[in-house]
Amino acid sequence: MKLENVTKRSTPRERWYDDACGTALAMELLGERWALLIVRELMFGPRRFTELRGGLPGISANVLTQRLERLAATAVVQKVEMPGGVSGYALTDWGYEAEPAIMSLGRWAARSPDHDPALPLSAASMMMSLRTMADPARVPGPITIGFLFDRDSFVARLADGALAIARAPAFGDAVFDTDPRTMAAIVYGKLPVAAAEAAGSLRFGGDRAAAEAFIDLFHLPAKATRAAAAG
Repeated sequence: MKLENVTKRSTPRERWYDDACGTALAMELLGERWALLIVRELMFGPRRFTELRGGLPGISANVLTQRLERLAATAVVQKVEMPGGVSGYALTDWGYEAEPAIMSLGRWAARSPDHDPALPLSAASMMMSLRTMADPARVPGPITIGFLFDRDSFVARLADGALAIARAPAFGDAVFDTDPRTMAAIVYGKLPVAAAEAAGSLRFGGDRAAAEAFIDLFHLPAKATRAAAAG
């Protein structure tokens, strides 16, 4: 894959905070609306512009262009040449280092009383949630699970107390061919696999015992207590 340098010089930018704290700078880098979600969409590899828009249906082409330009100017994202000579976008090595922070934020926010796991989500968001919420200690493994979401496919490998997920043709001990929302219902809502099959929202293949063991890796945390209204 040929990489194109899009950060040849430092680009002056307006500062939001007059604050030396790294958290303040993180907000300047990723705090604009959609910026962090663009990084999330790129965590599993390069994406074309149209693929990014597909994963973020609420974003306009103009806003996506602006965010990509800013993320490139701040060395988080870079342009790449993808197979077939098509241009796309990828995280820089430093950009990938944001994954632990995104995962920590996700685990923290999942305890919010306002968190609704039934809302729509992208394929990359579903896979990131698995990386975030997995408890590998619950299952000794190894287990390999494939996921097919329309034209996007992933393979999750549980081994040695860790869960690795990569974009790849779906294969494994079991394969889920479904949509991200149904997959979330199966994983977090514990919707039975057979019920999803009967509803026509899932095509399943492989070892059902392995699939059930994989599903048991994931449980949402207890919700934080909402403060009582004053007065």
